[in-house]
Amino acid sequence: MDELRWYTYIAVFGSFALYFAIAWWARARSTSDFYVAGAHVGPVQNGMAIGADWMSAASFISMAGLIAFLGYGGSVFLMGWTGGYVLLAMLLAPYMRKHGKFTVPEFIFDRFELKAARVVAVICLIIASLTYIIGQMKGVGVAFSRFLEVKYEAGIYIGMGVVWFYAVLGGMKGITYTQIAQYCVLIFAYTVPAIFISLQLTGNPIPQLGLGSTLADGSGVYLLDKLDQVVVDLGFNEFTTESLGSPLNMFAYTLSLMIGTAGLPHVIMRFFTVPSVKAARASAGYALVFIALLYTVAPAVGSMARLNLINTISPQNAEALVYEERPQWFKDWENTGLLEFEDKNNDGKVLYSADPVKNEMVKVDQDIMVLANPAIANLPNWVIALVAAGGLAAALSTAAGLLLAISSAISHDLVKGIFKPQLSEKSELLTGRVVMTLSIIVAGYLGLKPPGFAAGTVALAFGLAASSLFPALMMGIFWKKLNGRAAVAGMVAGIGITMLYVFQHKGIMFIPGTSFLGALPENWFFGISPNAFGAVGAIVNFTVAAIVFRFTAPAPKHIQAMVDNFRAPGEANQKVTEH
Repeated sequence: MDELRWYTYIAVFGSFALYFAIAWWARARSTSDFYVAGAHVGPVQNGMAIGADWMSAASFISMAGLIAFLGYGGSVFLMGWTGGYVLLAMLLAPYMRKHGKFTVPEFIFDRFELKAARVVAVICLIIASLTYIIGQMKGVGVAFSRFLEVKYEAGIYIGMGVVWFYAVLGGMKGITYTQIAQYCVLIFAYTVPAIFISLQLTGNPIPQLGLGSTLADGSGVYLLDKLDQVVVDLGFNEFTTESLGSPLNMFAYTLSLMIGTAGLPHVIMRFFTVPSVKAARASAGYALVFIALLYTVAPAVGSMARLNLINTISPQNAEALVYEERPQWFKDWENTGLLEFEDKNNDGKVLYSADPVKNEMVKVDQDIMVLANPAIANLPNWVIALVAAGGLAAALSTAAGLLLAISSAISHDLVKGIFKPQLSEKSELLTGRVVMTLSIIVAGYLGLKPPGFAAGTVALAFGLAASSLFPALMMGIFWKKLNGRAAVAGMVAGIGITMLYVFQHKGIMFIPGTSFLGALPENWFFGISPNAFGAVGAIVNFTVAAIVFRFTAPAPKHIQAMVDNFRAPGEANQKVTEH
């Protein structure tokens, strides 16, 4: 067994052993432990757990890959996800924490006093969360297939088993403390290679500064200027000016990611795990710092990865890479099927071009860029192995949070909240674990048939959350007279029109014979892509709710008083309780 394989086994399975030990130590013994970790998590620890929950496979693996290939256009992910977190921390989380319930659908039920509102919220949560999980499971499969040299499908099965152990056993309590460890793993794994590569290319050990520095070769050329030059020479658009369509589409895409982020239930639930509203606000601040450690590095990682890739495959003023002399990292990623070469002119050399007719790199999956970058840069084997452990930590941490959100919505909001109100705590805990197991099986199946690269799939999930849950939560907190009928009508209209638009253009991903990427941009509504349509869905949600409200009675006085109470300063009603 070679040195890299040994390092990889040590890093990956060593981290898994740590997660298992934490899960056993922090296993859930009550529904409060299972849903909200007993509401005893400190703000610093919760901030780290939020960071791990937040920085999914899309953040760790795909975001830098998107920036690498989209350039400036990839900034929508940075702006959208970071801005959305600020919206969540300032406008939603403190008020929902003060109300003191277990789940997002339960909050919606309390606020609107309508079972239909709870059921619709559960359905919206499941649709958005399952879509989000697809990206995480693909990240698991990509990392395993490359670094442990197992089939993609086998990687999915291993990931399912790992998540099942610590999520089903520990619930939110086990997931929380496991996510703290996963944050440490993923941030170390992301920043260490970035430091190495920044030093290598620019001589600056701080990647954020290296991105704006001159190259270390003494030429005096800035890194971004050099990258612009090499991509243009290959026929691509300038890295620093590339965009995702029209300015309107860029705006809608960013807005969709922002409000979708603020409406993601698995992150909102994290604020229920702290003992007070003050601790919720503090954990939001700590989480922003922990998130920024990765998000500010991502543009440098993406830019440097693209430059290294081009310099390896198609170096300037040098002969193109001879395919038979390709480096080991090239061969390793070819084995996964995520990198493919076709010798179209039979000259034995690799021609990399923006022209699809001439281009012989017929597949360069964007999701490989972060994972392949250390090997492309010839970094030590222990660094490459560390990145593998970090990518898996990012994917598994978010998958666990999403699965818990689905499990709690079904077991607590549907089974106990609607169908069996007298269900005992022991039976509810068992139900939650059974539902979690079934959810993991469904997530694994979806991971085996992913509809697109991880961050692109995740963007759909954010759009679905943006069009359904975020408007309901915002109106529930800041429009005290809004009634349940209006809220339900808004949620149904918002998610309905978004799904119709997305699947009309992209195909219904689970039905054979339909095409996920079959849409033509000229058919888009005002040039807005399906991934950005969540912003339009949210506008429809708000509009329909306002129209229905005009023709129905306002919320009862006691509901309006409840809204005034959880919006008022102070710590009243902060204890997490069951409905």
